[in-house]
Amino acid sequence: MKGFADRVSTVEEYYFSAKLREVNQMIAEGKPIINLGIGSPDLAPDKLVTEALKNTADNPQAHGYQSYQGIPELRTAISNFYSRAYGVSLDPSKEILPMMGSKEGIMHLSLTFLNPGDEVLVPNPGYPTYTSVCKLVGAKPIYYSIDLEKAGRPNFEEIENQDLSKVKIMWINYPHMPTGAPGSKTLMQELVTFAKKHEIVLLHDNPYSHILTKEPLSILSIPEAKEVALELNSLSKAFNMPGWRVGMLTGREDWISKVLKVKSNMDSGMFLGIQKGAIAALNLGESWFADIESTYQSRRKLVWKLADKLGLTYDEKAAGLFVWCKVPEGKTADQIVDELLYERYIFITPGKIFGSDGNDYVRFSLCMPEFKILEAINRIK
Repeated sequence: MKGFADRVSTVEEYYFSAKLREVNQMIAEGKPIINLGIGSPDLAPDKLVTEALKNTADNPQAHGYQSYQGIPELRTAISNFYSRAYGVSLDPSKEILPMMGSKEGIMHLSLTFLNPGDEVLVPNPGYPTYTSVCKLVGAKPIYYSIDLEKAGRPNFEEIENQDLSKVKIMWINYPHMPTGAPGSKTLMQELVTFAKKHEIVLLHDNPYSHILTKEPLSILSIPEAKEVALELNSLSKAFNMPGWRVGMLTGREDWISKVLKVKSNMDSGMFLGIQKGAIAALNLGESWFADIESTYQSRRKLVWKLADKLGLTYDEKAAGLFVWCKVPEGKTADQIVDELLYERYIFITPGKIFGSDGNDYVRFSLCMPEFKILEAINRIK
């Protein structure tokens, strides 16, 4: 054995992959763990979605390899969804590429755009996969801070003072994970202007736009955005389908075609039943999102009560699937996380895993039934 690839040493195992082994071991030992750490929706997809899957699975002709670009009906459903939800017009045959989840899309995009030595602007705090994939392809992450008082605006003044000559892409994410910063059209216009000025590709990761938001936003709704931006989206959060692994990449045709060259060498198409289920989900009406909104609003109010019990502070204007809380002076995030896990059997996420700017924060997920959140509150009492 002559050793492993150097890239393996540049990353650690994903936090939740490792931590959940410990949590699951505690559950196996009989500990009554309440998991408020992971953002995996516990609610079921609409019945029309599962029926579409079942009906397709019963067809003997449905089990062969599928197109790398997805069936035309799926791309049309995505196009119609973008038109209704964001006011964005997309050509189904050229500007849409279905993907097996947006997380895989982060790898596809990085392999498409980045050479070893290229630099990447990454939000701090931010989704850890941006950094991990950046390192796996030999690029260098350059971290930028965001202003939570200004809807998550990047600190452009700080960024502009750096040498940006090697920066090729910039990851953005609104509503922002983990902080819930909502973003705005004004902010997205500023991002498009910045990207054009410095010839940087904007990659907008957009899975939370229908979770506790006043107005779903797409970067592609901004004039001239298609010149500099691509957008990843997902059915995981908005349609309660995280395990289905259905996402999409949208934007300019020539860039999409280059990503397809990478993707077509990494998978053999998405199971037809999953595609049919995705079509059913994308065709759901506004009542679907209204019901989700109501459920998550109720849960969030309870998580706020839990945070109050712990002396944590939070922004009630934040959006998305999480509550981002600052720890009180005199305590550390690690202390709070460990006390809750080992003394109260409540699992939450330390903010440090999202970057250095998260060191004084913890994150709660809303993916837990109300009675469980109430139980957590009672354990604090």
